[in-house]
This record gives sequence, C-alpha cells and structure tokens, in this order.
Amino acid sequence: MKISPEKIAPILSFLVKLWSKTLNYSRMSYEPVQATRKKQSVVFALWHNELFPLCYLHRNEGVIAVVSASQDGELLAQVLKRFGFNLARGSSSRQGLRALLMAAKMMNTLKKDVVFTVDGPRGPRHKVKKGAIFLAARNKVPIVPVRVKMSRAYVFNRAWDKFQLPLPWSSCEVIYGKPYLIPENFDPEFLEQEALRLENKLKNLVSD
Repeated sequence: MKISPEKIAPILSFLVKLWSKTLNYSRMSYEPVQATRKKQSVVFALWHNELFPLCYLHRNEGVIAVVSASQDGELLAQVLKRFGFNLARGSSSRQGLRALLMAAKMMNTLKKDVVFTVDGPRGPRHKVKKGAIFLAARNKVPIVPVRVKMSRAYVFNRAWDKFQLPLPWSSCEVIYGKPYLIPENFDPEFLEQEALRLENKLKNLVSD
C-alpha cells in the first residue's frame, strides 16, 4: 500500500530538522544579498543537488519555492511548507507557465523572495533552464546565484542530479553570488543566453 506524502511529510520534516541541527553552517558574501533583500525581493538560483542544507538555513522566511507538480514534488512541497516556505507548484515539464505566473503574482503580493532549483526537476544536471530568468526579468528583480560546499556528504550517484546529503556534523559553506538584474527582454534567444550566463556564474562560485 502506497503511503501518501501528507502522512510521510511530518515524519520526514522532523528528521530533516534533527539532521540539519547537526550541521555547521557558514555564509560567504551574504552581506550584499541582505542589503538587497531589505530593498526588494530577489530570485535565488541554485542547483537541485545542493538543496538540502538551504531548506533549514532559510526556514521561516516565507521564501516562495517553485516546486514540481509531480508526486515527488508533492512530498518536497509538504516538507518545505512545514519549514515556513510559500509554494508555487509546477515545473518546466508540467504546468510550468502557471507556476511562473503564480510565483510572479506571489512576489508582488507577499513581497517575498523566490527560490528556483534551476536545473530541476529532472535535469539535465547543472544546466540552467529559463524559468528563473523569465521571472526575474518579468518582475524586474535581481537574481542571486547560490552554491553550497559540503565538507562530507553522501552522493546519490544513481539519481539524475547526484543529490548530496551532508553527513551529520559536517560543514556546509553557503556561497552567495552578487545580485544582478536581467534586462526585460523575452526573446527566446536572449533568455537562452542569460540562462548560460547564470550557469557560468553558478559554476564559478565553487571550483568543482
């Protein structure tokens, strides 16, 4: 018998909270991001496989998470909701435009930031899709590239993203890129170029 995400989520959320409390967090170059967030909302852009530490670090901030409409996404959504995130449901492969428009509207009404796993929900790994670019340009808000360096992590090599789970009592260094604006241009070729620019910014934050 398949257990619903609604029943699993409370237990999983409790375990994630306990696990996260063992981690040693540090932030690099966060001051400019804080200063920007005091003035306007931002779009956080990160890789799917580095998501875990940020769920706890940015808890209870009301950040709007764009989450896949799939069944796997439902479990993540339930967990994020318990960590104080707002939700815009959809993905690049399913109901994507609806999720983008929902996130755009929520940014304006709630005055909150948005977070995107820019290569999710199914990859290709570390290839930026256009959703975050479109949203930042439409709402005229800065993008903030974010990376996480984990001192010790279990890597799920069979997963498409090679998801990283930081081991208990390991260090998680969160590196924030400089916030930058996207020109309001929705030409597909332009969006593709900006996606590549963001991809390079993410890769340059951490030497793999």
